[in-house]
Amino acid sequence: MTAETRTDCVFCAMVAGSEPTPVVLDEPDVFAFLDFRPLFKGHVLVIPREHHVTLPDLPAEQVGPFFAAVQRVAAVLPDALDAHGTFVAVNNVVSQTVHHLHAHVVPRRRKDGLRGFFWPRQKYAEGEAAQYAERIAAALSASRS
Repeated sequence: MTAETRTDCVFCAMVAGSEPTPVVLDEPDVFAFLDFRPLFKGHVLVIPREHHVTLPDLPAEQVGPFFAAVQRVAAVLPDALDAHGTFVAVNNVVSQTVHHLHAHVVPRRRKDGLRGFFWPRQKYAEGEAAQYAERIAAALSASRS
């Protein structure tokens, strides 16, 4: 995916100012705004200004600025919204309704009712965890080549 603004992307339209949105952060590399269907009020989406679909698509030099912005939003939400903490998530492909990389920063409060946000937990069979770890480690090692 090329680093561009796409006319068919609602997030690119928000960055360009042609789609109204409640902006919380507007910087050279990143843009953040309130999710229009929040999990909880104050749910923020942080995006790179350039159009990249998934985290693996984001150029390495943009990863730092992107996650620094996510960190800053997560740091201020508790005091700004009288929350106890935050939940941060990045979706890639599965359940990604807007195909522009975005991180969710969700304010959390104790006993806020959020349960099972993802899926039921699973257990590894005997020796299975080591097999998964080996496969992932081998893929990471190969990606450095």
